[in-house]
Amino acid sequence: MKCECKGDRLKGLVLNSGGIDSPVAVYTMAQHDLVSIHFDNYPYTSNTTPLTERITHRLERVLDRQVPLMTAWLGKSLTTFLEKSGREERKYTCIFCKRMMFRVAEKCARENHCQFLITGENLGQVASQTLQNIYVTSRAVTLPIIRPLIGLDKLDIIAIAEKIGTYEISIETASHCSAVPRYPAIRAQLKKIEELENRLNIQRLIEDVVSPPE
Repeated sequence: MKCECKGDRLKGLVLNSGGIDSPVAVYTMAQHDLVSIHFDNYPYTSNTTPLTERITHRLERVLDRQVPLMTAWLGKSLTTFLEKSGREERKYTCIFCKRMMFRVAEKCARENHCQFLITGENLGQVASQTLQNIYVTSRAVTLPIIRPLIGLDKLDIIAIAEKIGTYEISIETASHCSAVPRYPAIRAQLKKIEELENRLNIQRLIEDVVSPPE
């Protein structure tokens, strides 16, 4: 998947979930050329792509320029992970999911000549964003990952989202992922997730993610 970026500024690829935080991350990094990628976890979530497209159009009006959006599908890779994991190992599902997102995002970033990734992660906000889990998920890639919201208070993030007009869109249909385990790992061990991933053909899964679901 390729989207063209113009100009001599640094280029970044944003992981845009369509939630409250990632559009704010786009806004705060608008001094750079940006493209974005949305990960649709169907059938584990509802179809979240149209919502993210609406948010992107809103951001483009606020920024007065295009922020090209790509979509990738993670459902098949999540199914493969769940099939290859034991009951206790499934607590690593969200860690695997985020590491796959980073891998695919890195591939697309390099194809689009982007020098870094951007996320809307906020320290400790959800299980995948504990300090240890951020470390483990980051180790899946080599490109720098910029987290402009990492230390902001949630209310401050909401205030910015309201200011730029993305908040109301983001909360329209809060999407719950049915692949999320009841007790997700909050202090994941890098060695353990690498052991689980060694059971899988990661490169093949990356290629599957960028192809539309059948």
